[in-house]
Amino acid sequence: MKILVTGAAGFIGSHLCERLVSKGHQVLGIDNFSDYYDPKLKHINAEDIKKSGVTLLTADLLDDLKAVLPNDIAIVYHFAAQPGISASTPFVDYERNNIQATQNLLQWAIHHNKKTQLFVNIATSSIYGLHATSTEEEAPMPVSDYGVTKLAAEQLVLASQRSGKLPACSIRLFSVYGPRERPEKLYTKLIKAIYEETSFPLYEGSANHERSFTYVGDIIDGLEKILDYKASCDGEIINLGSTEVYTTAQGISLIEKIIGKKALIEHVVKRPGDQLKTSATIDKAKRLLDYTPNTDFEEGLRAQVKWYQEKFL
Repeated sequence: MKILVTGAAGFIGSHLCERLVSKGHQVLGIDNFSDYYDPKLKHINAEDIKKSGVTLLTADLLDDLKAVLPNDIAIVYHFAAQPGISASTPFVDYERNNIQATQNLLQWAIHHNKKTQLFVNIATSSIYGLHATSTEEEAPMPVSDYGVTKLAAEQLVLASQRSGKLPACSIRLFSVYGPRERPEKLYTKLIKAIYEETSFPLYEGSANHERSFTYVGDIIDGLEKILDYKASCDGEIINLGSTEVYTTAQGISLIEKIIGKKALIEHVVKRPGDQLKTSATIDKAKRLLDYTPNTDFEEGLRAQVKWYQEKFL
């Protein structure tokens, strides 16, 4: 099957590319290698996925996609986005990369691709708001520019599905961690700070925040299963995440235990829009995808530390 993965050199997209190739699929990746974080890190991922057999294009989703992409893609996994909750990222960046880029990709899939079997939008638990504990049927209440624009992107995709333009679904991911995690996210930043003996900024109150920390391999398992249940997923919003909940403080302690060294914690001002609790309700994923995340939290963190050691030490 010919599959397109946007944001293919990113954290989760790169893992999915490798999995799909290993299952015999023809995978085309696209990434714009933005400078949101050091592009060198994405190039490390890019080299890994190209070695696995992925064809990777460097392009922006606001480019003329009919001139960039082939017209015979069966499945689209849409990861590319302006990620994260950041006070330094202007709203215009979220709007451009989450809303406008998604709309342009949709127009290509609807008007220029021969037959899209399924458009899989990758969304986020940030859509739910401060307490991401809801089922997919409950009203979302995002509190960050990131959450608002990802909700808008999701609704663009589902509006196209509801109007009969293409089959599509949206997958809301919960607190994904593991090898290749972005450098500004919790565990990569923490591991780096410990090894470099620099201070680790901990937002006020965040030590007690609760998260459905979900290992990237478990997320990839769920995303791969969509290929076997395309008809069941069409038109659906589906949560993917772990049902186990840990505090940020517990995660920090486990990383310190794995590395064998304490972090130099620097307490900083609370980050606006940060979620207080995420707890994935995955009854729908279990029913539609036969999905069961099974990676132990410490086991997953050990894999992330090992990746960091191999790539950066």
